[in-house]
Amino acid sequence: MVKVHYFFDPMCGWCYGATPLVGILAEMPEFEITYHPGGMISKQEIDRSFRQHILQADGQIAAMTKAHFGDAYKARLASSEKFVLDSYLPTQALLVGIEMGIKPHIMLKAIQTAHYQNGKALGKPEVLQALAVSLGLDEAIWKEKMAAAEFATKNWIQSSHNVMGQLQVSGYPTLIVERDGQFIRLPHSSYYGKPAEWKDYLHSLR
Repeated sequence: MVKVHYFFDPMCGWCYGATPLVGILAEMPEFEITYHPGGMISKQEIDRSFRQHILQADGQIAAMTKAHFGDAYKARLASSEKFVLDSYLPTQALLVGIEMGIKPHIMLKAIQTAHYQNGKALGKPEVLQALAVSLGLDEAIWKEKMAAAEFATKNWIQSSHNVMGQLQVSGYPTLIVERDGQFIRLPHSSYYGKPAEWKDYLHSLR
């Protein structure tokens, strides 16, 4: 089995664009993905000028990756209401979802879809709770595990930063194959919007 390190952040637009490629990788039994969350944003209100920058960047991401950014997300970003981004609580939800039996790429995709398509405020625990229930997870167990997972989430992110330093990773998304003590970066950006070609490329790595 080939080990792949995936460096990402749930609030990273380019990571959202890479989701179909990660999904293909995750469904190939010859690969094992280790997920390294980045903790990119710690509960920060985004001002109007930077929101425009985000919208422009999203347009570039959509053009290159064919990712769909939903109307609800765009409307929330363009509205006069507060727009708060937080990587930590969604990462905590990812951790708990995995503990409760949801495959990592499925849980991450659900979180990204809730944000980038449905415009959900993922910095609110009740929003993530509703998402968990929609995935068939037990609400009471979810609440209990989320209440206890903050420390483990911070440790997970810190561990990711340590590995990023060792492998000189400076941005998201980054995919690195580890084989026989060698670390090789995958040129995933060359395969945006090309799922068949990406799968063929991955088969060549076996």
